[in-house]
Amino acid sequence: MVVSYVLLFAWAFVVLFPLYWLAVTSLKTPLDVNSGPFYIPFRDFQPNLDSWHYIFVDLGEDTFRPYLNTVVVGLTSTTITLIVGSMAAYGLVRMRYRVSLGAIASFAAGVVLAVMVMIARAPWQIGALGGFCLFLLLLNTLARRSKRAVGNDDIAFWMISQRMLPPVAVVIPIYIFFQQLNLLDTWGALIIAYVASHLPIVVWLMRDYFQSIPVELEESAAIDGASPYRIFRSIVLPLAVPGLVATFLFVLVFAWNEYLIALFLTSANAQTLPLTVAAQNATRGPQWWYMSVLILIMIGLSDLADPCRLGRDAHHTGLFRRVRRAADRLRRPARGARTDLHPWSRH
Repeated sequence: MVVSYVLLFAWAFVVLFPLYWLAVTSLKTPLDVNSGPFYIPFRDFQPNLDSWHYIFVDLGEDTFRPYLNTVVVGLTSTTITLIVGSMAAYGLVRMRYRVSLGAIASFAAGVVLAVMVMIARAPWQIGALGGFCLFLLLLNTLARRSKRAVGNDDIAFWMISQRMLPPVAVVIPIYIFFQQLNLLDTWGALIIAYVASHLPIVVWLMRDYFQSIPVELEESAAIDGASPYRIFRSIVLPLAVPGLVATFLFVLVFAWNEYLIALFLTSANAQTLPLTVAAQNATRGPQWWYMSVLILIMIGLSDLADPCRLGRDAHHTGLFRRVRRAADRLRRPARGARTDLHPWSRH
């Protein structure tokens, strides 16, 4: 037991020391930072709030705007991603899709047509319309004749495989796309890009979590007359609260710290905090005292989110019991009735 506590304290020191060093550096003057490693305030150096005053008072709007952009873009994109991704993940778990190879080929052909029209310098609306029409045409002709089909596992794997591409490989096409739409340096561009890049992560994580929820609860509610949306809203979502919160925080960290896409899509109006921190590498060299203040501001939201996550996890146990008792009171199927079919298996 003593050894375990010693190891835990040692690991806590390793994890928390960078935060302590940031806080100490933010209280130093440039001379103290460049003179040597001073660790203890009031003994090794005299702390002051000059760096904090410069960031919050002298810069003012230049600090508040990136922080507001980061909060709005991060929370909005994460919320949209969680809503869309959780519904997609639930559909991949409880419903059975059979996407034919003909549909996939037709979709690819539509994308190729749209790209070719754009290369020919035609308006992007014509390319998008032509690609969509071709997709519908080929979908009706080829998809029905194709005997091979991919299942839910293949769809989920295809979605997560999109994360294999490094961001630097797709950032230029993303830039050209939003340039054509006149959305550069706006919240909308960042939100759309973040939702598209983080959606596979949400689908993959929530798919595994929904698989752990007993399907008997949903079947009992369906037999009692509940609609699919009522089941998802009243039974599945309350049971999935811990997974939703964990996924929300996980994706929020990605959106909060994202740098490359924001570097290409923003300039001044929609600039985020990671770009502001990187901008402290001025011509005079890294200004560590200002960077420490900005980094402490960046990690503030994550620290505030941890108590919320712990409270949700503690609340989950009682919530699970209440939902379980309510589901047990639902009517059971009559003797001889088939119970092996899920209410949406016909899809």
